[in-house]
Amino acid sequence: MLNWANRFSIFCFLDNNNYNFNESSFECTLAAGCKRSIELEPGKAFSQLKQFYDEKPCWLFGHLGYDLKNETEALHSKNRPLIDFGLSFFFEPDILIQIRDGKFTVINSLQNAAEILNEINIQPGEITNTVTTNAAVQNSISKKQYSDIITKLQNHIRRGDCYEINFCRQFFAADACIDPLFIYSQLVELSANPFSALYKLKDKYCLCASPERYLKKTGNTIISQPIKGTGKRDLSDKKADEKNKNYLQKSKKEKSENVMVVDLVRNDLSKICREGSVEVQELFGIYSFPQVHQMISTVKGILKDDSHWTDVVKATFPMGSMTGAPKKRVMQLIDEYESSGRGLFSGSIG
Repeated sequence: MLNWANRFSIFCFLDNNNYNFNESSFECTLAAGCKRSIELEPGKAFSQLKQFYDEKPCWLFGHLGYDLKNETEALHSKNRPLIDFGLSFFFEPDILIQIRDGKFTVINSLQNAAEILNEINIQPGEITNTVTTNAAVQNSISKKQYSDIITKLQNHIRRGDCYEINFCRQFFAADACIDPLFIYSQLVELSANPFSALYKLKDKYCLCASPERYLKKTGNTIISQPIKGTGKRDLSDKKADEKNKNYLQKSKKEKSENVMVVDLVRNDLSKICREGSVEVQELFGIYSFPQVHQMISTVKGILKDDSHWTDVVKATFPMGSMTGAPKKRVMQLIDEYESSGRGLFSGSIG
């Protein structure tokens, strides 16, 4: 299916890799081709997105970039991302395919399902590497710079500027030459996760193997599932692996990080949910993935009757697990201390 999809200049492939969590909404979905699209502009992003959807309510796929933070708070961005997908982009697909319980369904297309399935079936059944990979990975800052910044951030915490902060450094390869489909297939083979995505936007690709759900809306119910707390896997030693998992369950440090973000998410959801409806459905849940154990909490709320789904994004973006708390202050510190813009990283695809 991916070999077939790559003929399109735009597609979004979402795969839960057979993780059957209670809140799973799909197994495998592919949106390909573009009937119409919108690239959101700074200062107008949420009103544009709302108008675009309301003109024709339909399936939309795309991304939210981290710099949408400037639309939710009085902030600005000092750094540009190395790879710029734009502020945010959404498209209505020409063809929408879902696979669930072994059934192949075409939900939206001018072509009939049999024609599309035949086109897919004549493609190669494996993803082969078409490029001699050339990607020397570099670090955006030195070890000493990293250590110095961490010390400064610890001082901000000691002074009470913030409780916790998610500081990121970028690893990159300049003039890299890779086959995106092949590298994506290798990525999910090594680290199959429930929110995997392969997203193509003209000449750019995002290869994603994430375990974290930002938001899900079902009717008027909204859930967010922040992750804070990570333990390494040891698949060669079952006893050691269980010990790492138990550490996560008992660690005061990991739990304190998790509960701070849970409180932040509760606060965000309370802006657009009915009074008294926001609750923690699960606190400190431990889930195992191919490379790590993660501590995941689930926060749930019932939307106010007049809430639009774009209001939900505006009230909660970016996700607290990728910022820290309190959100506005740590986003200012992130912009001050990180060396490059986050762009699609710390954003969301869906």
